[in-house]
Amino acid sequence: MNTKQIDYILELAQTKNFNRAAENLFISQPTLTYQIKLIEEELGFVLFERSPRGAALTPAGEQFCVTLRNIRNELKLAIEQGQNFSTRYQRNITIGLPMRSAVYFLPEAIETFERENNDISITPHFLALYDTSSFLKGEEDILFARRQNVKHLPDIKLHPLFDSRIYLITEKNDELADKKIIHTEDLRGRVLMVGGGSPPELRAVQQRIIETIHIQYFNSNDRETTLTNIKAHKGICLAPGFLNDHNNEFAWTLFDCPEKIKCVLCTHAGEKRECVMDFVSLLQRIYRENPEFQA
Repeated sequence: MNTKQIDYILELAQTKNFNRAAENLFISQPTLTYQIKLIEEELGFVLFERSPRGAALTPAGEQFCVTLRNIRNELKLAIEQGQNFSTRYQRNITIGLPMRSAVYFLPEAIETFERENNDISITPHFLALYDTSSFLKGEEDILFARRQNVKHLPDIKLHPLFDSRIYLITEKNDELADKKIIHTEDLRGRVLMVGGGSPPELRAVQQRIIETIHIQYFNSNDRETTLTNIKAHKGICLAPGFLNDHNNEFAWTLFDCPEKIKCVLCTHAGEKRECVMDFVSLLQRIYRENPEFQA
C-alpha cells in the first residue's frame, strides 16, 4: 500500500461517497473504485460496504482507519521534518523533556546554539513526566530527568543541570502568596494535596508536614487535577520548581525545607558527537550564569 492509497481510503471514509471522494482526490470514480478493490484484496478483508446510498466502513475498516490516520499523521510529520532538513539542516539533536518550562532556558539555548551552528537543528521531544523509555530506545540524544530517577540506568552519562527547590502553589489572591517564604506553621488549618507522582524528596516534605501540624490532606492523581483543585478552592499543594510553567496563573512561593531535587541532563554512554556535548555544556553554562533563577 502506498501513500496515495492511504489517502484514498481516508478520503472515502470521510465522505462515504465514491463520487465525492473521487472529486476531492482529483481522480475518476472508476479509478477510485478500482484502487479500493486492489487494497482490499491486498489486505484480505473488506474495508467498505457498498450500497446505492454510498460507502460505509465495516467494523474492520473502522478499526483499520484509526491506525491508518495515526500512520498518515506520523508520515506527514516525517516528510515535513525531512523537508526542513533538506533546505537548511544537516544534523539534528533531540532533547526529551516533560514540558518546556522544565528546562526554562531551552529556547535561549536553542537560539544561541543554532546561531553558532547553523547546520544543526535542536528538536524538543515532549514526554510523559519521568518517562525514560524512548530515550533508552535511542529516540532522544539528551534527556532532562531527576537524578534519582535515572542514576541506576545502564549505559548513560549524567550531567548536573540545577537543584530544584520546593514551592507552595496557591491562588494568587491567597494570603500565603504575599509571603516571601512559607514555613510549616503557615499551613495550619489548610488542606494539602499529596501524591500525583510526587518524587521521594517531595513525599518526605509532605509527610513531615502531616506529622508536625496534623494538617488535613487528600490524594490528587496528577498535576492537572491538582491545579484544577486549587482553582476550585479544595486545597493547596507543594511542587518542585521545575514544573512551574511561569504563566502567572498561580502563585509559587518558596517553601522552607532543606530538600532539593537534583535535575540532570542524560546522554548515552556511547555518544561521541561533539555537538551533543557542546549543547549540554551550553545549557549548563546558562544555568550557572543565572543563579538567581527560581527553579
